[in-house]
Amino acid sequence: MANETNIFQELISHCKEYGYIFQSSEIYDGLAAVYDYGQNGAQLKKNIRDEWWKSMTQFHDNIVGIDAAIFMHPTTWKASGHVDNFSDPMIDNKDSNKRYRVDHLLEGFSEDQKALGNDALANEIIQAMDALLATNDFAGLKKLIEDNKIKCAVSKTCNWTDVREFNLMFSTQIGSVAEESETIYLRPETAQGIFVNFLNVQKTGRMKIPFGIAQTGKAFRNEIVARQFIFRMREFEQMEMQFFVRPGTQMEWYSFWKAERKKWHESMGIPAAKLRYHNHVKLAHYADAALDIEFEFPFGWKELEGIHSRTDFDLKQHQEYSKKKIQYFDNDLNPEGKPFGNYVPYVVETSVGLDRLFLTILSLAYVNEHWTKEDGTEDSRVVLKIPAKIAPTKLAILPLVKKDGLPEIARALMEDCKTAFHCFYEEKDAIGKRYRRMDAIGTPFCVTIDHQTKEDNMVTIRYRDNMTQERIPLSSVKQLVLEKIQ
Repeated sequence: MANETNIFQELISHCKEYGYIFQSSEIYDGLAAVYDYGQNGAQLKKNIRDEWWKSMTQFHDNIVGIDAAIFMHPTTWKASGHVDNFSDPMIDNKDSNKRYRVDHLLEGFSEDQKALGNDALANEIIQAMDALLATNDFAGLKKLIEDNKIKCAVSKTCNWTDVREFNLMFSTQIGSVAEESETIYLRPETAQGIFVNFLNVQKTGRMKIPFGIAQTGKAFRNEIVARQFIFRMREFEQMEMQFFVRPGTQMEWYSFWKAERKKWHESMGIPAAKLRYHNHVKLAHYADAALDIEFEFPFGWKELEGIHSRTDFDLKQHQEYSKKKIQYFDNDLNPEGKPFGNYVPYVVETSVGLDRLFLTILSLAYVNEHWTKEDGTEDSRVVLKIPAKIAPTKLAILPLVKKDGLPEIARALMEDCKTAFHCFYEEKDAIGKRYRRMDAIGTPFCVTIDHQTKEDNMVTIRYRDNMTQERIPLSSVKQLVLEKIQ
């Protein structure tokens, strides 16, 4: 685990050095749990988003996409339950002033006890915690922490404050005059924008149940304990799809999307052994089934995507609060030969964090390689083995020297290829240094134009993952790369 932690810290440094992720407002000492995506990070993030969007809206003929606004009528969040219930119980250590989410503190202690072989105590603590959380018994939660002498990781003391609740939504004011302004919220999730547009999409798209509505976009949560780099942030991006189904068929579709989403993650280059299902034992009040697809990050197994059967709770809530009828008329015949008629659809949700998926891809891609060369000397490189189809830059075009007409040939190749995929041109430094730089950025293919190219129109293509090289016709470069990035 210590080695995994060191690798994770190396990855964080690598992300900054090679233009993937920067601390937000770094020149002003940064803003905690907020990050900016650099030139390579923004492109990788877009590529991942595009793959998800294509898999949902292009490969399924009954799913369409929307882009709902971040600002929504404040009653939206009353109906969804976020105004009254979207909060976390927190506790502070008086000696270190470090704040903890109570469930994280107790779960961490439970995991430590399991590692020591105290499974019975670990399970007892989790059961007690769940019971106390269900009844909002904050005094009981504090007593549970104190009775088990759970210490702060910083101060190593058990000197705790009372447990308090913190709402996770950011609020702001809308209106031109302060006295007349109204409190609204930055959305903590993108799902509600889909639910309030259910009728708009269904009617204008003439959508027939079952059908889905997909969306990607920013969400905001005032995470008190944000941690693990971009795994948990205050400003993040979600990729969600709400699938509307006939009541009584939700478990069939829940099973379908459970398998479908795991298969999609594997298609993105994530090994099956690094993924697992985690069924929710304690369900949200609106759900009749829920699970997480977890990934084994360097800091442990954590949620990557959630699959939830949300019943008809969301649409019924918005129907009640808006006083607008939100139903679907189903002309299909039931077993008695009659139309199903009007009903409020049930919903199966798939929700994946784009930032978490980004971190997943980089965690798998980052490799620090060392080997012995034929002459007995040691060599090494740091490489990002990002799947070619989502790599920020697909092809680096490198003239061997910046004279003798080689740059002109390279530029012509650049012009030919850049309309089909993202290319990078560089003529500075020795070719070996340029290769290493492209490895670190994650560019899967490099093409070198040398003096021989002028005579036979052949170039050297180098493959990032195994560093092998071969001579191919200059005219074949574009097609070869296109085939490799499919």
